[in-house]
Amino acid sequence: MSGTRFRHAPAADHDLVTVPTRTGLEAVDLLRLGEELGPVLYDATGGTLGFLVPPGTAERWELPGSACAPAPVPGADRLPATGTGWLIAPEGAGSGATCPDRLREALRRATRTLDALDRCRH
Repeated sequence: MSGTRFRHAPAADHDLVTVPTRTGLEAVDLLRLGEELGPVLYDATGGTLGFLVPPGTAERWELPGSACAPAPVPGADRLPATGTGWLIAPEGAGSGATCPDRLREALRRATRTLDALDRCRH
C-alpha cells in the first residue's frame, strides 16, 4: 500500500473509532488485504489506534471494546495531540475513511483471533 495515493480528500470532519493498539493492529492487517483502509492514528500515550470513519458513524456505533466520537481530521503535518502520529497517513491510505461495516467486522475477527491466541498461551 505504500505506493497508493490518497484517492479521496478527507472532509473537514470525520468520526474516529478508537480501539486498543493490539486489536487495532490486527484489524489493520485484515483491512489491508482488501485495500479498504483509510487513515489510522496511533496514540503512544494511550495505547490506542484510531480509525477515521465517515461522519455520523458515532451515532450508530456499538461494539464492545471500542469507542466512536466525532473528530476533526488533522492534516498529515498537524496531529491532534502530543504523543499521536499516523500509522497510515491520509496520503498513504487506500480511501478517505474506513467503511464502518468493514471495520466492525475486522475488529470482531481481530478480537476472536487474539482471544484464541491468548487461550493457547495459557
